[in-house]
Amino acid sequence: MDWFGSLTQPLAALADSSLLTFWWNVALVLLGLNLVILVHELGHFLVAKWFNVKCEKFYVWFDIFGLRFFRFRLGETEYGLGVLPLGGYVKMLGQEDNPARLREEIERAKRSRPPGGEAFALKGDREESLFDPRSFLAQSVPRRMAIISAGVLMNVVFAFAAAVIAFSLGVEQQAPTVGAVFPGEAAWRAGIRPGDNIEKVGNRPISRFTDLQRAISVGDVADGVKLTIRRPVLGGEPVRLELMVHPDRIRATPTIGVTNGFSTQLDPRWAFLPDVPTAESEPPLLPGDRIVAIEGQEVNEFGHIHKLFAQDPDRPLRLTVERLTASAGRQTVEVVLQPRKVRHLGLVMKLGPVVAVQEGSPAREAGIAPGDRLVAVDGQPIGDPIRLPELLRKLAQSRDSVDLSWENANGRKQTKTLPLRQPEWFDRALVPGNPTSIPMWGLAFQVLPEVAEVIPDSPAAKAGIRPGAVIREVRIHADPQAANSGGDARSHRLAIVDLSGSQGDWTFVHFLLQDLPRGAKVELVLTDGSAHLLEPVPAEDWFLPDRGLVFATASFVLKASSLISAVQLGAEETWSALTFIIRTLQKLGMGQVSPRGLAGPIGIAHIAYYYASEGLAAFLIFLCLLSANLAVLNFIPIPILDGGHMLFLTYEAIRGKPPSESVVAALTFAGLVFLLTLMIWATGMDFLRIFGNS
Repeated sequence: MDWFGSLTQPLAALADSSLLTFWWNVALVLLGLNLVILVHELGHFLVAKWFNVKCEKFYVWFDIFGLRFFRFRLGETEYGLGVLPLGGYVKMLGQEDNPARLREEIERAKRSRPPGGEAFALKGDREESLFDPRSFLAQSVPRRMAIISAGVLMNVVFAFAAAVIAFSLGVEQQAPTVGAVFPGEAAWRAGIRPGDNIEKVGNRPISRFTDLQRAISVGDVADGVKLTIRRPVLGGEPVRLELMVHPDRIRATPTIGVTNGFSTQLDPRWAFLPDVPTAESEPPLLPGDRIVAIEGQEVNEFGHIHKLFAQDPDRPLRLTVERLTASAGRQTVEVVLQPRKVRHLGLVMKLGPVVAVQEGSPAREAGIAPGDRLVAVDGQPIGDPIRLPELLRKLAQSRDSVDLSWENANGRKQTKTLPLRQPEWFDRALVPGNPTSIPMWGLAFQVLPEVAEVIPDSPAAKAGIRPGAVIREVRIHADPQAANSGGDARSHRLAIVDLSGSQGDWTFVHFLLQDLPRGAKVELVLTDGSAHLLEPVPAEDWFLPDRGLVFATASFVLKASSLISAVQLGAEETWSALTFIIRTLQKLGMGQVSPRGLAGPIGIAHIAYYYASEGLAAFLIFLCLLSANLAVLNFIPIPILDGGHMLFLTYEAIRGKPPSESVVAALTFAGLVFLLTLMIWATGMDFLRIFGNS
């Protein structure tokens, strides 16, 4: 029995309405983010009330300069919603976070003592000071510690409750399978391939792609992270490997450069990219089709499909697919998939240096190292460097080796015989800066944005581009004519690729061309300031291994079978979230995690909307992580945060007297400045991430 689903069915039906989807998601975000704040402040409020402390205000968001959306009073407490959405607060008599008003609040707590009321004397340098017995300052150290820590504890409870409800609904999880590998990055250098399944990180088994991401982001960059891999073998039993991966620090957090994996089923929304030969297959492929065989060879994992596509990019392939139809039920359909021609501009770019070599690869055994430059294959110049992997694939059909010549940084030339074999996988540049790779040899090299040769009668030749031209920027336009007719050019621009810095590699642009919609054009901006608008054309003898199919994510739904199971899963998720943020803070202090990865209010809202659009269960898991983050971050011993208050109280418990008011005021002011600076920084990072390409 679905013990929780019946309670949420009406809400789920409302959310499925296309007219209400946007506002439903916005409402979820507003409700969820404010719930995280509300429960934190509610913890302080309830425990303070339990100890009969006078609570004068309870606010969600800050009423800065007295500005608020609304307020109302119940008893002695004013409740309200402020205008600054950066948190909330409970204002207790005798408690003040603003260092400029700290002395005033202490005096006010004294004067607020009712006539004839019971007095309470603090020891130490305030021995003669008498406070209202209902003030925060009049409470014992253990009581004040309980009040301060209650907000954090409530956030932990809320995180746990959100996770329990999420697993009761069923949370879609991505399997720990590799869909694509970033050429030249850590996973690629270690020998991880598309289709590999990650079973363990270190000695800890994992079941979700999220587990891999979290483990890597706080993993050991210096000594590496051991991964246990299950690699599918076409027509045989899978093999298991142990690989040591050294995460890169090229992004805000350490990464190894892999994407989540794919299943053998086509995406239920669309089966293929627009304007590719796949769209003209006979009979047509349909969304949701599942590939079960290619050329009669049974496939049951994405890795099998990837390997067969890598080996035969230049000929039609016969696919056997399973199709579920409303009229005929499950059917088996034979589909002929046509080859996909490479699109190009007629530019042969300059070959750059080797940037990465795989462990245990033929290139590594031959002595090739980063910084070396390839010179010739069998004594012949390399030619178009991006076509080199295809050239070697064709040579492997009739030969088992080839002579490769290269020179090192000192100009010393070497030639060695390297083996040829049919490719078992293929790579593509996924982000700017990714190099061109030769999978069969395990090396990756840069392709510089400098024109070495222009193919006659090509778009580049007709545009007047000449050898020696250096391309500074590439702009992809969806509809240049509309942009030139008085409209905003940015609204018709699909992408901008900057080739002037360290990411100046042409490889990403080459692969970007392959997925452009019909009519899109490429604007090349040269270093001399000139700009040329070109339309890519298909090559006659060059084909992509990637046929343009869109595969569904390899995922599963993790759903609790009972309340006990939901509690267990919720506890595990909450513990994972708490320990993850603690380890992240440790790595941040060690410099392994960059502060560029910090998210401010805009970034958090942006991420929250994404998870809300993924469904209620996914959003609740996000709230679990967010609430756990708030709990840990609030307990950092920074004055003005709960952790700072606990630090002062610990000092008071040990010394028998509180720190001096001047010290508290100075440290609180320093903490306030630090947090404001951090908030401004994080908000700036939000703008760069979200609006940087606008």
